Amino acid sequence: MRVDEMIGLGVAGNFAHHLEQAGELEDFKEVQTEEPEAPKGIFPFYLPGSDSFLGIYSVATSELTLPEYEANAQVEPEIGVQFEIVYGDNHEVVDLIAERFTVFNDCTIRKEGAKKISEKKSWGPNSKGIGDKWIDIDRFEEGGVMDRYHLCSFVKRDGVLHEYGVDAPLPGYSYFYTKLKNWLIEKMNHQKDFGPLENIAEHLKRCHYPSQALISIGATAYAEFGEHNYLQSGDEVYVIAYDATKDDATLAASASKVILHQKVQ
Repeated sequence: MRVDEMIGLGVAGNFAHHLEQAGELEDFKEVQTEEPEAPKGIFPFYLPGSDSFLGIYSVATSELTLPEYEANAQVEPEIGVQFEIVYGDNHEVVDLIAERFTVFNDCTIRKEGAKKISEKKSWGPNSKGIGDKWIDIDRFEEGGVMDRYHLCSFVKRDGVLHEYGVDAPLPGYSYFYTKLKNWLIEKMNHQKDFGPLENIAEHLKRCHYPSQALISIGATAYAEFGEHNYLQSGDEVYVIAYDATKDDATLAASASKVILHQKVQ
């Protein structure tokens, strides 16, 4: 299935310190979580077939188009996982089968007064980024291929390469593997339209129960440059996943490395 046929969902607050650095903790002040380190919820960034702004396919592999209006946009370096969605007899989600992963830029504008997270996430074509190579997931649990991978990101500005997000091992996510999968299933079935969050079960229904989901599982904490610098036209964005047993956090390509490179317009 093509990515533009999958529902696009994201996880908010699945990496320590990201929401604080992004200035978004206030948005979730009324949202109660099961554990202090639990993510805050899930949000849609693409709803195939929707008449709303979320029906515009916003994911690109080489360009990033900033909003026409003045906006503070930041890279959100993430891992995107393609899941098969398994439904029960009443269209409830009963399982998610992780099939493959890639890098993802959940680029976000820091928009005052936005009522929903999704209002900050998509503003037109090329407002998101995805790698053009995928890594098959052998098993979505400890001992699998994802154990070995790290996520890092950079922005090149005026010829100088700056670390944007901290280099992080994928098992460093607050919720990962089975814990994340079970949490996603619960939220897809039961998350209410409350505060910045939306009813995901209703979105699945309106999208005619898609069989696949692209889920961005959370952004890393920012390095100093990333925390204090918004994107500008002319910047170049790099989001990289690399096998730490074979590669390093550089722009050099390799067979096991996935690199998203976007030029900011």
